Amino acid sequence: MLEGLIPQEWIELAKEFVREYGYLALFVISFTEAFINPIVPYIFIAGAHFFGLNIWVAALVAFVGNILGAAFTYFLGCYLGERWGKKVLGEKLYSKGELVFQRYGFWAVIVGEPFKLVCWLGGIFRMEFVRYMIAQIIARGVRIFGFTLLVQLGINVFSDGG
Repeated sequence: MLEGLIPQEWIELAKEFVREYGYLALFVISFTEAFINPIVPYIFIAGAHFFGLNIWVAALVAFVGNILGAAFTYFLGCYLGERWGKKVLGEKLYSKGELVFQRYGFWAVIVGEPFKLVCWLGGIFRMEFVRYMIAQIIARGVRIFGFTLLVQLGINVFSDGG
């Protein structure tokens, strides 16, 4: 799933981290996904059983980590601001992001991906924090718990002999 996009060593390190520290590691991965970490928590939710985790607890931990990470990244974006955003994104992408956030705001967060870019832009463009967090809670909730439900349904179908 992630081959070619993320160095294999990083994936192996993340797997070992989750094997060793369980839910705490999943929380850290989910929290840092909001601002820097390229490894998404979905692989650990889908493989929860193989890591000795309960799939629904793993989903809840990933959700809480993502939401707290989104809040942290929002404030980091506010602090670093426009100059930093233009330097990192470039003038063209920054302007495009600004237009999307001005035009769609709440909905830009709901449907926006990649997650970390949406988190950064929410803060850089100083979207109203409560609206930003409500949108993140809805978006992350649907993605994480919807994904978990699909995985659970697949597990049920294949473990019952289909």
